[in-house]
Amino acid sequence: MLKLLLLPILLYLAVVIAVWALQDRILFPSGMVGAAPALPATTERLVLDTPGGARLRGVHIPPSSGKGAGPLILGFGGNAWNAEAMALYLHDLYPGADVAAFHYRGYPPSSGVLGAAALIADAPLVYDLVANRFPGRPIVAIGFSVGSGVAASLAGKRKLAGLILVTPFDSLEALAGGHYPWLPIRWLLRHKMPVADWLGGTAVPVALIAGQADTLVPARRTDALRRAVPNLVYDRTIGGTGHDDIYQHPAFRAAMAEALEKVGR
Repeated sequence: MLKLLLLPILLYLAVVIAVWALQDRILFPSGMVGAAPALPATTERLVLDTPGGARLRGVHIPPSSGKGAGPLILGFGGNAWNAEAMALYLHDLYPGADVAAFHYRGYPPSSGVLGAAALIADAPLVYDLVANRFPGRPIVAIGFSVGSGVAASLAGKRKLAGLILVTPFDSLEALAGGHYPWLPIRWLLRHKMPVADWLGGTAVPVALIAGQADTLVPARRTDALRRAVPNLVYDRTIGGTGHDDIYQHPAFRAAMAEALEKVGR
């Protein structure tokens, strides 16, 4: 009888240990990133050496024609996005803008050890490189999924013309806790992104775009962020879309254009 009582306890502890040990791969699956796409011939390769010795690699895609007008777009992708594919996607959305994006630390071809703290620490360095490369240009940071947290972390550290956050959440801890309520997430999770706290005191214009049927980032997590943002200038939920298929919906392109117009004023 004692063995029967101990078995579920031991199994639960085994799951807890496995989640603690594997959370880096679960949250940041760098091995799942797709191949780099063919980029325009005008693409500029960027390199950033961090103080800790990691080397980050990125791209700058200039406007399709002429000199870029309006804000420069600084993109932060989801946890399984290829940064070059994301930059190309943003270039397609905003062909008249300069677009820059970097592979996250630990995501090849960038080197270093990945993790939320690393992504957050690298974001201001990426901003500074781009700001120095294009002096005087306003910068709009756009973040997708976990990249929305990385983009939001810049709000209190650097001067932004605006933020566009796609499928965003209020807190990585709250998001994980909602998916795994039977786990002690508060003690297990090593990766923190308190997005609502970062944006709670900022005057940066913020645009939120969410999917109505998103199950990965459920509505309650975006709602909590929405309530925390003091300068929400654009808010759109696209009906019938989930976390991944939102990008293919015709209304998404229009929403992204409207969002940039709102935050870039």
